[in-house]
Amino acid sequence: MIIGIGVDLVDIPRFEALIARTPKLLERLFSDAERLLKPHSLAARYAAKEALIKALGGSDGVHWTEIEIGSEPSGKPVFALSGSTAAVVAERGIHTLHLSLSHDAGLATAYVIAEGAP
Repeated sequence: MIIGIGVDLVDIPRFEALIARTPKLLERLFSDAERLLKPHSLAARYAAKEALIKALGGSDGVHWTEIEIGSEPSGKPVFALSGSTAAVVAERGIHTLHLSLSHDAGLATAYVIAEGAP
């Protein structure tokens, strides 16, 4: 059963300018491993985190650095959640998070489906 759906779109040049103006945002938004990525990948991960919050129906108990986006060996993007963010997802009965990422033409997008038992 679908519990929530979220989508987000990020303008990559605008995102890069924001990070250049406010470098401390990187520490607030991304894990240590994520901070090593290129700006277009960071923009897609930012979109994924925003899309997850939308799929959850809000940000109560959710912390940006507790949401990490990695990938399976096949390249499929996956969430790695920790702390209170993982607890919020479990409390809402979500057992699977589906994630799709893309970036092209200066835009990054993410789509999340939160699935749980009926």
